[in-house]
Amino acid sequence: MDNQTQIQKTIIEELGLADLPKEKQDQLLIKMTEVVLKRIFLEIMERLNEVDQKDYEKKIDENIAPEQLEAFLREKIIDYDEMVAKVIADFKEEMKSV
Repeated sequence: MDNQTQIQKTIIEELGLADLPKEKQDQLLIKMTEVVLKRIFLEIMERLNEVDQKDYEKKIDENIAPEQLEAFLREKIIDYDEMVAKVIADFKEEMKSV
């Protein structure tokens, strides 16, 4: 399961969106997923040094497979999975308090 699918599944479960109509779920998920992915991207860019940032951007431009991109990030960011989980958890808490 890729990051985006996992994020969406987690958001539906944690925020209690399962009872909403599918169309409304989809609209909310798109918006929320965009926010989470932007936050993850910003965190990635903060943690990578300048050389790795350029390499990361190059890999994105080359449209490499998501698995390869994640492998690169796991290699460069020691706690990559924990970082992603924390961004998602912080977002969920923020949404619960709204």
